[in-house]
Parts: sequence; C-alpha cells; structure tokens
Amino acid sequence: MDFKNKKVLITGSSRGIGKATAMAFAKKGAKVGINYRNNTNEAKKTLAELSGKGHHLFQYDVSKKEETKALVEDFVAHYGSIDILVNNAGVSIFHDIDEVDFDHWTLAWENTYKTNLFAAANTSYWAAQAMMKSGGGHIVNVSSRGAFRGEPTKPAYGSSKAALNAMSQSLAKKLAPYKIYVGVVAPGFTETEMAAVTLTPAERENLLRESPFKRMAQPEEVAHAILFLASDKAAYSSGTIIDVNGASYLRS
Repeated sequence: MDFKNKKVLITGSSRGIGKATAMAFAKKGAKVGINYRNNTNEAKKTLAELSGKGHHLFQYDVSKKEETKALVEDFVAHYGSIDILVNNAGVSIFHDIDEVDFDHWTLAWENTYKTNLFAAANTSYWAAQAMMKSGGGHIVNVSSRGAFRGEPTKPAYGSSKAALNAMSQSLAKKLAPYKIYVGVVAPGFTETEMAAVTLTPAERENLLRESPFKRMAQPEEVAHAILFLASDKAAYSSGTIIDVNGASYLRS
C-alpha cells in the first residue's frame, strides 16, 4: 500500500489506535494531521515519532459540531486538500442501568453519542464536501465489536457504534458516485495505554479468555486494517466492516 504524499486526517490520534495508525501512514509516505482534544504533551510526542516530514498537529474537540468544520477547514488550508479521513476519536462511559441515577444515565448517552457518532458524522460531512471538490477520497470509521455483541455496562457505547456502522454503509452508497469510499474497522479490546491503566488483573484475565489467541489486539493490527480500507485497491470494498477481534466474537 502506497500513500506517498497522501494527506491524512486522524481524529483522536495522540495515542492508542490513532497513534499507531498515524505512524503506519507516515511510514508509507503520507502527510498526517494529528487531531487531539487536550493532551498536548502526548500529541507532541506522537508527532515527534512519525517518520518523514510534513506532519502537523490540529487541536480541536470534535464532539463540538462547530469544531469539526474548523478542523477540516484548517486541515485543507494547511495541506490544500484531504485524501483520507479516519474517524477514530471515541469515548467509553460505564452506566449500568441497575446502578446509576437518571442524570448519570442521560449524561452518559449524550456524551457518548456526541463523540462516537455525531463527531464522526459531522467530520465526515465536511471532509466529504472537500473530497467532492478534489475528485474523491477515503473515509474510515473506527467502530467496535460492541456494536454486534452488546455492551451491558455501557449500552450507549454499543449503540453508538452500531449507529456508526449503519451511517458508514449509508454513506458508502451515497458517496460512491463521487469516488469517495467509506469503510469500517471494528476492533475488539485493544492493548493500549488506557487499557494498561484502567484494567484490573481480573478484568484483563477475563478479556484474554475471550479470544482463542489468548491475547488482546495490538494497535498496529487495527491500524493495518485501517490502511487497507484507505488504500486505492480497497475501493470496491466500500461499505465493508472488518472485524479485528481475534475471533472473540464471530457474527454471521
């Protein structure tokens, strides 16, 4: 896969899957825009680790609709165009229906949807406007196995990712005549910095038992699937959802 001089915008890319994806694109010759919300130190570290030149930081909160427009406009002003958008930013909030009060419940739904669905929808809108003018592009959305198996302690998370999948497939049909291709990667639990900090030993052990590989996904494995869907050779795979969950959840 050759991405030489391709202009790539990745939301939520200061660490984790976003960082691994940024590094993978940079190694293939792309110019990468790293979007982050508030962790400037991590974003700067990621920028310093990217191969090649021409990469740039973009600090915007994509959960705010006005900032999605500003982000894409800033990116296009800096690079001249946008070839690839990766909607990776996401949140995961626990809100067990039998434990939380109604205010916690509704706030969890609102905040989850703002980042996991509305941010991707709005950023895709502005990126698509730019791509239609420039002759096409690729949009890759990062979903989750939770969209299919359910998330009993985080129902808003599973629901938002299921909606993201449906939106992606709708856009794949609508944008095909403009040579804009839309794909989805649905990881299982991934070995990120956040997982290392938040998981208890018991929780980690339970997650390891879910996959016959007895391990979690590495961020680089998810990034590999993202790069495939963003490549020109994957154009006829538009609308595809790729599972990267180590056979921990199989859907028919």
